[in-house]
Amino acid sequence: MKQTEKRQVDVLFDKYAESHQNHTNEIIHWICVPLIVFSLLGLVWMIPFPHIGFLGQYNTFLNWGSFLIAFAVYYYYTLSPILSYLMIGIIGIMAFFIVQLEHWQEVGGPAVWMVCLMIFVVAWVGQFIGHKIEGKKPSFLDDVKFLLIGPIWLLHFVCKKIGLRY
Repeated sequence: MKQTEKRQVDVLFDKYAESHQNHTNEIIHWICVPLIVFSLLGLVWMIPFPHIGFLGQYNTFLNWGSFLIAFAVYYYYTLSPILSYLMIGIIGIMAFFIVQLEHWQEVGGPAVWMVCLMIFVVAWVGQFIGHKIEGKKPSFLDDVKFLLIGPIWLLHFVCKKIGLRY
């Protein structure tokens, strides 16, 4: 019987898991990875984007975050279409909350970029604390693509839990 080769996504998950064996570090990742994704999306979203006249009222739907989303979802699609579809939904929820932050900013709340920057810094501090506890350096220090793998690594556990083949 011929042994099937592992899919690229599973090879990446295995490599990522090598530095994520400690239970405390895993819990920290379940909290901090989504916060990092949210805050990074919010920071990129808030970079001023040129007005494109022919888009009219839909101009507000296009920003630098749109390109970040497109790049990430395409990369996820090349690894696992199912995980990419699930990430689109998660990103949609995050986008909703970024828009809520924009509305809050409009009525005198804090600047969206400031809120996102604070979340980003605190979440990364958490990540590095988790890796200090783990005793292993973060995977992305060896290969930057692991910055994109973290979110779907968490998502693949959800898929396994509900019996969804990713």
